[in-house]
Amino acid sequence: MFKKILIPLLFLLFAWFIVTNTDAKTIIAGISIFLIGMHYMENGFKLFSGGTLEIVLEKFTSTTPKAIGTGFLATAIVQSSSLVSVIIISFLSAELIGLTQAVGVVFGSNIGTTTTAWLVSSLGLKIKIAHYALPMLIFGVVMQFSKHTSYKGLGSVLIGLGFIFLGIGYMKDGFETLKEGLDLAEYAMQGYLGVFVYILFGAVATVVIQSSSATMAIIITALATGQIDYINALSLAIGANVGTTVTAAMGALASNKNGKRLAVAHFIFNIITGIIAVAFIYQLKDLVDWLAPQFSISDTNYAMKLALFHTIFNVIGVLAVSPFINPLVRYLKTLFHIDVAARGKAKYLTDEVMELPSTALAALRKETIHLYDKSLEAIVHAMNLHRSEIFSDTEISKVVKHSNAQIKIDIDKIYQQDIKNLYSQILHYASLSQSYMDQADNNKIYELKLTARNIIEMVKDVRELQKNLNFYAKSNNNFTIDKYNEIRAQLITVLRKIQRIRDYVVDETAEVDIQTQIELQKEKAKVNESEEKLNQNIASLIRENKINSTMASSLINDVGFSHSICRKFLNSATTLWVKEDEMKELGDEYEY
Repeated sequence: MFKKILIPLLFLLFAWFIVTNTDAKTIIAGISIFLIGMHYMENGFKLFSGGTLEIVLEKFTSTTPKAIGTGFLATAIVQSSSLVSVIIISFLSAELIGLTQAVGVVFGSNIGTTTTAWLVSSLGLKIKIAHYALPMLIFGVVMQFSKHTSYKGLGSVLIGLGFIFLGIGYMKDGFETLKEGLDLAEYAMQGYLGVFVYILFGAVATVVIQSSSATMAIIITALATGQIDYINALSLAIGANVGTTVTAAMGALASNKNGKRLAVAHFIFNIITGIIAVAFIYQLKDLVDWLAPQFSISDTNYAMKLALFHTIFNVIGVLAVSPFINPLVRYLKTLFHIDVAARGKAKYLTDEVMELPSTALAALRKETIHLYDKSLEAIVHAMNLHRSEIFSDTEISKVVKHSNAQIKIDIDKIYQQDIKNLYSQILHYASLSQSYMDQADNNKIYELKLTARNIIEMVKDVRELQKNLNFYAKSNNNFTIDKYNEIRAQLITVLRKIQRIRDYVVDETAEVDIQTQIELQKEKAKVNESEEKLNQNIASLIRENKINSTMASSLINDVGFSHSICRKFLNSATTLWVKEDEMKELGDEYEY
């Protein structure tokens, strides 16, 4: 009840403050427009890059220096560390990159965020940047009407830049007019007391605004208009960096374990960087004064000096922390453990992963393989077989002969508590991801959904087969036992063929060779021939009175179930491990 009253009251007080204070209204409007611009830029690059940003972040992070460099470049270009973080968390969840590479990208991203300060100090304050905002907004809006995703994305980027430039212009004008009535520089604080007070101000501002880039824009425009002292501005910049740890932690609360681990890494990095910057703030100030002429920055251009300072202390932070990435990663891996073996629990699917088409596809494929493996275990146990024997070099006839003992497994329970739940999550996340995808990716999602359905249908089929298999295994009719052994032998043959392909593409980069694919398609034809041959043999056994009609009907039904399982195994393997479409087409002549 208290919150329901307090929040509207605070909102009304804020509205009253804005309405009655023209200068503050201009500054706050500038901040708001700047934040809108950042939002449009982020969404625009998602569309405009066409997956290029994701490819770069995935492919160029194999070593720590590459990861840091890629994180820096990606953030500098898209002007959004949050977008880079979303992509990295998605990659981690889909296991496309490791935690070490992800931490490296986050470190590089911290340096990349300093480019905003350079943009504001070099362009936003030297020219009438707001004049360039209007053409950008006009062309950006026009591009929004295009049917092409890339043009829409470019339009959003232009709108974002336009709003950012417009926001900087408003903030600058607001601080300049504010100084006529109130000079904030009169409240400057010297010494380390001032450093700590202004660090606190910078951190709080970043937490409230939820953007360190926006905070830096405010600091630079205030500094350029003489509203704050230079050393206090340096302290505010340090505070902005520290404040991002709070915003990252708040965002990680609703994230998965990978997001939480990256938030911890971000927190550790920024705290260490902040401590170094505070301890050596005056030495760093002297270093900036010495380096400024090398970058053609005049002694009185404090805005660009601040941008240089912001970059230097972030680079120092990376240099100080990056040698300890491996111990840091080992520590991070001990945090936020989740029981991934929980029944019916998805291993790779999260809301973060679904936001990007490339990671959504990768995660859904991995989750479908997870469903495949769980179903495979249930199916082979229902057939009284063991995976260790199936995938060994032992002759199939010997495996079947030595696997007579019944394995107690409740297929109905496993299906309801494990398989079905996992299948439901795949369908749920597949539906979420499709809204972000083009037609080609939607077709791939449809294939994965169809494969997942085939997999759970195999489990349903084996429920019926298991009953008769265990019943007739106790009978004295060797002819019936032999036929069920033939059914099991056929399943082993198919699973070994599929495992050969899985072993070949274990690194998920190798392409299935054409001969292997032809063998897979031929196996489908053999399954059909085997079904026809078994049914003919059953008919012969009936005519020769070697089995009765009850046995025959059970066998015929179970032959149908078993061969349906085999075909679905082969079709699932084709979708999950055969990557080239033309290779899939090789099997058309063998299709049933």
